[in-house]
Amino acid sequence: MFTFIIVFLITYALFSISGVLFPTDLPYYATLKKPSWNPPAKLFGIAWAILYALISASVAIVYTKTDGFQEAASSYVLILLVNYVANQAFTFFEFKLKNLRLAFLDSAIVAITTFLLLYATIPYSKLAAWLLLPYLLWSCFATLLAWTIYQLNKNTNRAY
Repeated sequence: MFTFIIVFLITYALFSISGVLFPTDLPYYATLKKPSWNPPAKLFGIAWAILYALISASVAIVYTKTDGFQEAASSYVLILLVNYVANQAFTFFEFKLKNLRLAFLDSAIVAITTFLLLYATIPYSKLAAWLLLPYLLWSCFATLLAWTIYQLNKNTNRAY
C-alpha cells in the first residue's frame, strides 16, 4: 500500500507540473472566440484535478501489479511516457506559445495515446483501465473543443 501511495503522489505531481510551469492565461483565453458549448474556464481545473487522480491511481495499480513496471510491456511504458509528454505540452502550446493549431494537434495526440494507454492497461488490471475511461472521454472532448476554437480563431493572429 505504501508503494501505491508513493507512486500515486509522484504521478499526480508529474501530471500537475505543467499547470505550474505554464499557468492558464485566463485573460488571453477570455479573448478567444469559443463555441457556445465551451465549459466555464474554472471547470477545466476541477476536471483535470479529478482526471489526474484517476490517471495516478491507474498508473499506481499497474506499477504495483508489475513489480515496478519490471513485468510491464515496454509498449505500455512507452505509451504512458508519450501520453504524459503530450499532456504536458498542451498548456505550453495553448498558453505560452498561444498557438491554437499546435494545441489542437497535441490534444489529438493526447486522445489517441489515451486510447492506446487504456487498451495497454487491460492485461494488467481491468480496474486500472476503467479508471482511464474518463480521461479518454475528456481528451476526445478537449480535442473537439481545441479544433473548434482553432477554427473560430484561425483568421486572427491567435492561431498559427
